[in-house]
Amino acid sequence: MENINTFFEFLVEYGSIVLFIIVFLEYLNLPGLPSGIIMPAAGLLVAKTDVSFLITLIMSVIAGLLGSWVLYFLGSFFGTPTINWLSKKFPKSQGTIDKANSYIHKYGSKGVFITRLIPVARTIISFVGGFVKMNFISFSIYSAFGITIWNFVFILAGYLIGMSIN
Repeated sequence: MENINTFFEFLVEYGSIVLFIIVFLEYLNLPGLPSGIIMPAAGLLVAKTDVSFLITLIMSVIAGLLGSWVLYFLGSFFGTPTINWLSKKFPKSQGTIDKANSYIHKYGSKGVFITRLIPVARTIISFVGGFVKMNFISFSIYSAFGITIWNFVFILAGYLIGMSIN
């Protein structure tokens, strides 16, 4: 709970740049505050301040895309050794990696969209997309749609909660 309070204080003080940095890091699949906490907190901020819902959503999508692109290119250049290392170091991660990989092979670009709506797999899909050398433009378009839906739903939830609190 302390992390969310600290995040909210930073968000109030520094605005969208804090949201941008944290969302960027979250889409890099780095440990920290998950989007299930970040996005509703951003929505709560929108409800309680003069911060724009649309600007908040756009910032979160751009940050998500940039983080996804970094992972995509890491997967493209360092995929095989990294996946081998992850499989040995974190055997439980192999199932998530295999699931993301199967979605891409089975559904192509639509698989990226689908996995953007599945917790955990939604951030790993970027690395896998790069690893299998998926078309970057298709990856980006389908990622943008999935990221937008995910972030919109969670920001809206926080906004609605914020509007219901006096």
